[in-house]
Amino acid sequence: MPEGNDQIAQQRIGDVRPTDIHEEMRRSYLDYAMSVIIGRALPDVRDGLKPVHRRVLYAMQEMGLLFNRPHKKAARVVGDVMGKYHPHGDAAVYDTIVRLAQDFSMRYPLVDGQGNFGSVDGDPPAAMRYTEVRLSRIAGEILRDIDRDTVDFVPNYDDSTVEPASLPTVLPNLLVNGSAGIAVGMATNIPPHNLGEVVDATVLLLENPDASLEEVMALLPGPDFPTGGFIHGRRGILDAYRTGRGLIQMRAKAAVEKVRGGREQIVITELPYQVNKAKLIEHIASLAAEKRIDGLADVPRDESDREKAVRIVLELKKDEPALPILNSLYKLTPMQSTFGVIMLALVGNQPKVLALKEVLRHFIEHRRTCVLRRTRYDLRKAEERAHILEGYRIALDHLDAVIALIRASRTPEEARGGLVARFGLTVVQAQAILELRLQRLTGLERQKIQEEYQEIIQTIERLRAILGSEALLRQVIREELVALREAYADPRRTEILEETAEISLEDMVADEEMVITVTHSGYIKRSPLAIYRSQRRGGKGMRGMETKEEDYVEHLFVATTHSYLLLFTNQGKVYWLKVHELPQLGRAAKGKAIANFLALGPGESVGAILPVRQFEVGRYLVMATKRGVVKKTELMAYSNPMSRGIIAVNLDEGDELIVVRMTRGDDELFLATRQGMAIRFAEDEVRAVGRASRGVAGIDLEPGDEVVAAEIVAPGTTVFTVTERGYGKRTELEEYRLQGRGGKGIINVRVADRNGPVVGVMQMRDEDSLMMISQTGKVTRLRVREVGIIGRATQGVRLQELEEGDRVAAVTRLAEDEEANGNGGGAEASGAAGEVAGGEG
Repeated sequence: MPEGNDQIAQQRIGDVRPTDIHEEMRRSYLDYAMSVIIGRALPDVRDGLKPVHRRVLYAMQEMGLLFNRPHKKAARVVGDVMGKYHPHGDAAVYDTIVRLAQDFSMRYPLVDGQGNFGSVDGDPPAAMRYTEVRLSRIAGEILRDIDRDTVDFVPNYDDSTVEPASLPTVLPNLLVNGSAGIAVGMATNIPPHNLGEVVDATVLLLENPDASLEEVMALLPGPDFPTGGFIHGRRGILDAYRTGRGLIQMRAKAAVEKVRGGREQIVITELPYQVNKAKLIEHIASLAAEKRIDGLADVPRDESDREKAVRIVLELKKDEPALPILNSLYKLTPMQSTFGVIMLALVGNQPKVLALKEVLRHFIEHRRTCVLRRTRYDLRKAEERAHILEGYRIALDHLDAVIALIRASRTPEEARGGLVARFGLTVVQAQAILELRLQRLTGLERQKIQEEYQEIIQTIERLRAILGSEALLRQVIREELVALREAYADPRRTEILEETAEISLEDMVADEEMVITVTHSGYIKRSPLAIYRSQRRGGKGMRGMETKEEDYVEHLFVATTHSYLLLFTNQGKVYWLKVHELPQLGRAAKGKAIANFLALGPGESVGAILPVRQFEVGRYLVMATKRGVVKKTELMAYSNPMSRGIIAVNLDEGDELIVVRMTRGDDELFLATRQGMAIRFAEDEVRAVGRASRGVAGIDLEPGDEVVAAEIVAPGTTVFTVTERGYGKRTELEEYRLQGRGGKGIINVRVADRNGPVVGVMQMRDEDSLMMISQTGKVTRLRVREVGIIGRATQGVRLQELEEGDRVAAVTRLAEDEEANGNGGGAEASGAAGEVAGGEG
């Protein structure tokens, strides 16, 4: 190798410095992270802008693209920003301009765009060569006084010019327009707010720095999104304002409208912030196709336009309730979205999570600094002008001498020196006199100079007063904020609603009445009440449930889909179910095994079922067993559901719980037996005991007899008794005298081979209807008024025509005869608790 090359190689080897790779990676990554955090992703707490936003606005100001000037091509702005301030590619700069111009992204757009700047459907904007831009009027408030030494300027990326480190904004932009960005290891997500409310809160803290957060939130209750909609609940807002972090639940604004044919439609007019309208419609259509949202008559229709803004129409099928579908939409689609607030901003080039009051205080301090610097700048300019005007006054007082001196001088320098020497002027004053135009020597112009001098002296006094008084300084800030509010404030768009519970499956289910059927072998289902049409007395009935040959329906009652089912087992335990959790099946379907819903033990079966709409203090459950034992316990003792069930009553060996009723504590009880006996006694003869207690004797049974029904006496009713062979009768309640608890009772019905043992006993009114179901699953529904009233010791009349070997299995009472209310299926269960084995809960 030649000597020269060897020296070069040695020199290169000498430049190599050993470095640990993990140390180099750590240092380089930290440099990169800080560059992203400070230079790209996070806004400054002072003006609420990221560097690219600041550079775009400043470049447009420098280009003269003010709100009252013509629009210019966006490509010109992009080129200027890239060339002078932001060397990161045209896409980043143009995307920034587009967002600043979108009224659905910015609460108060800072760029006035002309052309296609995208839409809430996610449509992309037109290319920068087609769109035109200029600053919006409110953007001028962010750039106001930037030429009056209000902010620091720093060198640009190549030291060819300077750019502002922040903008001297009068607008509290960080809160008003919000900000979103992902840095390295951190992110910011600040929601937009209403300008008027932010200004009011700022003024409050300006006047009372110790104001509480509650006082601030009285003026600034929460975010105000450009797309409107609702905010549900204030807890997330309070968390965000107190700690800088919180979850805000947003919902679309929707209304239910009536259309022709008695149908309804859901109309969505406002969307949660940053929700894509086209994707939302596509999502709803997909859920409807998958049957996850049922009840839509057609695909969603987008009727949005420039006048109507957002308008999405969802037509519903006839008789479909709108509320459950709307709840489903909130639960399953972005119509309900969460805005995760992270109020992270740069404070002195350091990222910091800020509470609301901290953000406002930093803005106030920024305004204080800007006003102070502007006042000092104005004072300096005013003093300089006053200095020159004083020189003019001296010259005017010695006008002839000044003119003569200037005429006698051979050069401007000689004249300037002569003025300084003869009249005691400064060089600046002498130069200004030499540059004075002759027209200023007229009498009128001389008067104007005198008036200008007096005005400038007053201005200097005012500026010095501001610099010398904190109160005056804050007054100036306040006046500017109030003027901003008067010029730009508008009504709130997003309505804040009080806290609501999380949408549950129940909220997505229509609150309608269901017929609940349970078979002897444990199959359960629910079916809409309306599918069972009313029939005449003596009819054969319609198919109500398919059952196995050896199975039959044991319980039949009516309850709403939002009711609880308290399921009491033959072993004295109670379980909970919601009606809407049961399978909704057709009239002839047999249902699903109840073991799929309850964790029943060996040999345990459901003996009594009680629908409960809600658990109330002061209500009681009265239980009756086959052996005539009655027990009373407060309803609230059963209000805590447990999947494994809890003890409801302590039973004797061989006894079973058969009936449960809800009472007010001062009712009368009515027990009826299978062999036709009945007893009526006061409830207060049975004292309330705990869940695990046994109870007391309600009726003294004959051998082989058992209790089949227990009722809460309701005045004005008749006692309706149904027997196994389809016979029944009505008897006046007054024929059953009040007796003491524990007696044998009196005859309720004559039991014989013709009518068979008693199946159910219930109280009826003339307007009620009766539903009967046989062991083979046939259902008959008839009006009570069709059955005549007869005495106690009779066998009754035929109610249902049964086939050979078939028997009546269960009966229930339906309130409000369908013909009376004219809706062909609007019967409803009497009482808050519905029906159990032919009685009221």
